[in-house]
Amino acid sequence: MRSLPGTPIDRLLTAMLLIGPVLYLVADALYATRGWDDPAAGVVHVLGAAGYAFVLLRLVTWSDGMPAAVLLVVGVLGVAGNVAYGFDTIHVSLGDTDLVDATGAAAGLIKPLGLCFPLTLLVAAFALRRRQPGWVVAVLAVAGVAWPVAHIANVGWLAVLVNAVLVATFGAIALAAGRRTPVTDHPLTQPA
Repeated sequence: MRSLPGTPIDRLLTAMLLIGPVLYLVADALYATRGWDDPAAGVVHVLGAAGYAFVLLRLVTWSDGMPAAVLLVVGVLGVAGNVAYGFDTIHVSLGDTDLVDATGAAAGLIKPLGLCFPLTLLVAAFALRRRQPGWVVAVLAVAGVAWPVAHIANVGWLAVLVNAVLVATFGAIALAAGRRTPVTDHPLTQPA
């Protein structure tokens, strides 16, 4: 999957490298300061998780072969799990059952899908290893390990730190991508 540099889709996907992670950073800051059952955090969480769907698409456009295919599958499942966790927070904030801690289908679905989100960061590190600087690959890999530690154990400061680092990393990637020149000699950009 490719997007032509300089096209509206390309610019949107690159912008989402910053928007998605910033939304998620706000969500985790709200969780850290207001509690893991805060409804506002849950709403921003869902929006940030949806934003990460666009981050996933951007990263897939910069990947090739089997790593790109694996990234796409694991990433879509991870985004679904991440969104589900956000809706679970909203559900709990209304005084309802915590679906993640319940038995049965809800927990059996949400937890494995949720773990696919940090796995997405690890797969992205592997898929981008030849196209991004080594420090980007290392940050994505470390974030993929630290993410579940912070979120499963509800360690607010660590969750905020991981997301702040991801904002800085994806922001740097977006800035570097924005400095590239658009393709003007591609057949799809030529008048018919």
